Order: sequence, then C-alpha cells, then structure tokens
Amino acid sequence: MTVTLRFDPWTLRSRNGAANALHGKPTIPLPPRMIEPELDELQSRASRRTRIWELSNHVHCSIVGTCLSTGELRQVMSKAGMAVDGASDHDLHGQGVLLANLRHGRGKLLHKALDKRHRLAIGRFEKAKTIDAVRALWRDAVKQGDIPGGYWAALTHPATNDALIREIFGEVHMLSHLVGAANRADIRRLSGLEAENAALREKLIRQQDHLRDGITARDARIRELSNLLASRIADQAAQREDGSSDEATLSALIASLEQRLRSETNRRAAVEERLARANDELSREREQRGALQRRERALSEELEAFEAGFELATEDGPPAAPSSLAGLTLLYVGGRTDKLGHLRASSERLGARFLHHDGGVDDRSGLLGGLVSRADVVMFPVDCVSHDAVGIVKRLCRQMSKPFVPLRSTGMGSFVAALSRTTRP
Repeated sequence: MTVTLRFDPWTLRSRNGAANALHGKPTIPLPPRMIEPELDELQSRASRRTRIWELSNHVHCSIVGTCLSTGELRQVMSKAGMAVDGASDHDLHGQGVLLANLRHGRGKLLHKALDKRHRLAIGRFEKAKTIDAVRALWRDAVKQGDIPGGYWAALTHPATNDALIREIFGEVHMLSHLVGAANRADIRRLSGLEAENAALREKLIRQQDHLRDGITARDARIRELSNLLASRIADQAAQREDGSSDEATLSALIASLEQRLRSETNRRAAVEERLARANDELSREREQRGALQRRERALSEELEAFEAGFELATEDGPPAAPSSLAGLTLLYVGGRTDKLGHLRASSERLGARFLHHDGGVDDRSGLLGGLVSRADVVMFPVDCVSHDAVGIVKRLCRQMSKPFVPLRSTGMGSFVAALSRTTRP
C-alpha cells in the first residue's frame, strides 16, 4: 500500500501545546513539517469521520461557538473536571477551544457531546460518498436553517477535504457577521425610539403642570376680586344706611373695581387663549407619541419575529414550514437587489414560492398583471418602490381580489414579521 504524506494546510502546533495552554504553560510553536501517519491510521481514516482534534485549530473556535450552547459546553467542562463555577461565557468558550486540541480524555468528551447534539444531521450526511454530495447536503442545511448540525457533520465527514473545510468555514464566519449586524441595528433603533418617547412624555408632563398652575392662579385671583368687590359693596351699603355715604367716593370705587375687573377679564381671555394653544400642541404631541409607539411596537414585532426565525434555524432538525404558507406564492414588488437573496431564502424555507418585480413602470409595467395573477399575496416596501407601481399593484389586487401588504421598510425584520402574520387565502 502506498503511504500518502500530508501537510496540515493551516498551522501546526506542538502535540502537547493545547494541554500546556490549559494548565497555564506557554505553547511552543513548531515550524511546518511533513506528517506521516501510521498505515493503520490511514486505512481507518478513509472510512471514519474526522475527530475534532484532527482538525486545524483555526476551526475549533467556530465549532465550539456555533455547534454547542453555553449550557452544553458548561456540562462538558464539568465532566472533564474543570472549574466552571463563576467562569464567564467567554472564559468557558476559550477553555472549550483549548479542550478541542486534546486527543485523549477531555477532547473525547467534547467530541462525544457534539456527536450526541447533532446525531440527526450526522445521519443525513452519512449517505454522502463524495465531496460534491457533502457540499450539496451542506447547501440544503443552510437553506433549512440547520447551520450548527450541518457545520459539524460536514467538517467531520470522511469525504471532506481541506478546500471544502475552508469554504464552509468562510460561509459560517460571514453569516455570524450578518446576523450580528442586523440585530445590533434593530436594537439601536429601538433604544432611540424609547429614549425619544421618554423625552416627549416628560415634556408633556411639564406642560400639563404649567397649565394647571396658571389656571389655579387665575381662579384664585378671580375669587379674591369677587370677595373684595362684595366686601366694598357691603361697606358702602352700610354707610348709606348710617347716612354717611359719599356718592362720589362710591362712584370712584365702582369705576376702579370695574377697571380692575376688565383687566382681569382681559387676562383671563389671554390665559384661555394660551390654554387653547397649549391644548392644540398637546394634541399634536399625543399624535406624535402615538405614531412613535406604533412604530416602536412594529419594530419590536419585527425583531421578535426575526429572532424567533433565527432560533428555529439553530434547532436540531430543519424548521417545519407552517401549514398557512406551504404552497403559497408570494410576489415582492420593489426593494433592494442586495437583499433579494435573503428574502427568497426566508420565503422558501417557510414553504412559500418567491416572485419578484423591481417596481419599474416605464420598462416592465406590463409584467405586473401576470405576476399578480400568479401570486396569492403581494408585498412591497413603502420606502423603496415607485408611487406609480404601488398604484398599479393596488388596482390589480382589488380587481383580482388579491391581498396586498405594505412593508415598513426593505429590512429583513419587516419581511419576516409580515410572513409570520400571513395566512393562505
């Protein structure tokens, strides 16, 4: 039998490097060298799956972070006799990566935990006998959302070579960036809306307090003047009874009181005018707050639907398509071309057929009628579609009794939230 000599295509570590790192000892790098495995080992590798310690340590971080949850990793570390109490998730992840380099004992515990966690995906990949078959099964796993199981089964498959490992590793690496960026953007928008809503609420409370104080002061002043006028009239009446009234003094007093009453009346009219303006401003603020609250609820629903879809994509098996979307044909009008692939993948993962029209009116408006007749439901983002195209879509949907759903934006959150509320007509 011919013995084939192989290079590790990424980097080589000393055999005891991972164990030394676990015990706080420095790792001793070795220069690249030829690895000549034993004949028995070469024969067995041709028919068995690759062990995790036989993979390059460059992929260990992505395997531990993608294919195991924090709770499962904590159980493995506890079985391995390592201290896990008080350790942060990041520390556990680092110890798990170092554990993957150990061939005996602790490394086997980690490998067995991964096999048990993804046994269904491993069973599907066992049918593949060639690299192309493994690649095809990996593509299916990505479409169905089974990223963790497909990743582990593909990396350890006997037919997988170094080129395919690099390809799959790159896709998982970029997917983690995409999901993280989308979640961060939605969280930033939601936090901004909450802060803006709180500021408007505080402003409204201040205005209400100011108006209440003004009205209270006005009413107190009116009562004071009324009491003063009644007291003066009573005094003058008493003086007239005693025969000591002075008509000129009484007339002057009445004129002075009337002048003061007119002044207070004018002040009251001015306060009432300010109150009316404040009420109008308060109504506008309430309308703005209502719009912001509706927008906040829409963003929350979109974020919850997006997170729910991503959590489904990380379960053991492929997510089952809802019966309400199985066989449904969806027409998406407008939008951005760089996001169509993700929209199509999300629709097809839920069992729906995805059709698209770019929303053009001058060059392809004649195609809208045929596409609307084939679709069960029509969606379009209001921030990235022409007004003429929207008018045509609405008119055709009313004529054909087709439902249409305007989307708040071109983002994945709006689309996934709309899909979660869509039912087959």
